[in-house]
Amino acid sequence: MMTLAIHDSALAKPGPQQSADLRDYDAVRRAIAFISEHWRRQPTIEDMADAASLTPDELHHLFRRWAGLTPKAFMQALTLDHAKGLLKGSASVLDAALDSGLSGPGRLHDLFVTHEAMSPGEWKTGGAGTTLRYGFHPCPFGLALVMATPRGLAGLAFADPGEEASALADMKSRWPRATYVEDVPGTAALAQRIFDKNMWRPDQPLRVVLIGTDFEVRVWETLLKIPMGRAVCYSDIATRLESPKASRAVGAAVGKNPISFVVPCHRALGKTGALTGYHWGLTRKQAMIGWEAGQVGMDG
Repeated sequence: MMTLAIHDSALAKPGPQQSADLRDYDAVRRAIAFISEHWRRQPTIEDMADAASLTPDELHHLFRRWAGLTPKAFMQALTLDHAKGLLKGSASVLDAALDSGLSGPGRLHDLFVTHEAMSPGEWKTGGAGTTLRYGFHPCPFGLALVMATPRGLAGLAFADPGEEASALADMKSRWPRATYVEDVPGTAALAQRIFDKNMWRPDQPLRVVLIGTDFEVRVWETLLKIPMGRAVCYSDIATRLESPKASRAVGAAVGKNPISFVVPCHRALGKTGALTGYHWGLTRKQAMIGWEAGQVGMDG
């Protein structure tokens, strides 16, 4: 039987600082949605600002603070040409990662991630005997649902205000027999470690625990090798796994990735550079790609 220890405070209203952070992302989200629909006509900053209910100056400063990019540069980061550029040499990206020894402990990607996988037996039990502590925290992409075991980060999901219960239910369905305990203070340090680039340090690696089938874990491990500011297509991942005809299965495994952003499924694109789908919303995927463009520089 599933054991739950959930408190009403898990879905409590955010405090003043959280509210400000969420308002920022809400404005960014509306601007991204507008840019995504109209980028072909290259809208003016006035048009973008109007869609976000901000002045042009407010939008300019918000984007610079949020992603390190101007709104115009952010728009460029969302265009199809940019997405295609991310895919150039995508197969060699994975080859280079392996040749550099990045498949083992150490720097797997920009978050300095180390990982381990639960045994197939542990996965088959639906998480029985596993305690997952969780909390919702503001982040550059809305509310982040951070879930952890004593062994490391096991889940990272996203929600907009009012969607917390749905996001939590989605994650619980992955490991229905686990014990769930709300622990906002205990997961706050993890949230900061994930989203504060100043804390991405090789001497303090972020440990993640991958809970899935053997094939899913192999796909997620491959995603960890994609550098920030690059992308691969599903067929490249399938080829790397020596299953060149398994692109559809790879896509399904990418969609089931329980540790979004850290295991960067948002860097998996269609062959043409199309962003395709994203479990936590296509606008959020676009936000992540644009945000990362600001971290590495548009020419990176």
